[in-house]
Amino acid sequence: MNFTESKILRIEEAITTVEDWQRAGQKVVFTNGCFDIVHLGHIDYLEKARALGDRLVLGLNTDASVSRLKGPLRPVVNEYARARLMAALSFIDAVILFDEPTPSQLIEAVKPDILVKGDDYKVENIAGADFVLGRGGEVKTISLVQGYSTSALIEKIKQGYK
Repeated sequence: MNFTESKILRIEEAITTVEDWQRAGQKVVFTNGCFDIVHLGHIDYLEKARALGDRLVLGLNTDASVSRLKGPLRPVVNEYARARLMAALSFIDAVILFDEPTPSQLIEAVKPDILVKGDDYKVENIAGADFVLGRGGEVKTISLVQGYSTSALIEKIKQGYK
């Protein structure tokens, strides 16, 4: 197994790993998403998320869940490749694939200290927010870099290659 694969964890491994980090006094940040075609907006967001704590755990949508959310032509990049790419980023400490409609179950299993989403979400609408707040954790939104989205990128590619 190579380094990037070692950061892709099954749920059981993630629970133990996060507990170890928290016992060591480290604040664990959790975020989630599809991260289909990675762009500057993703990098900026993930760096800001990691800066809120000591460790960053990323819940990554499976291919099936991306298709349910974004439509039958998505994802463009398969889950293994997306997981490896996310794991290669130095500021991401663990990647966990999830297939459920929301990451709530994953959040309840991992028990992060801080839950983060982009500022296109309101705290009260963030899956898992009530659970994290109920445990004394924090829920934060991060300002997104305007003008970057995977959907816009795909549209630009389509327009250029008709």
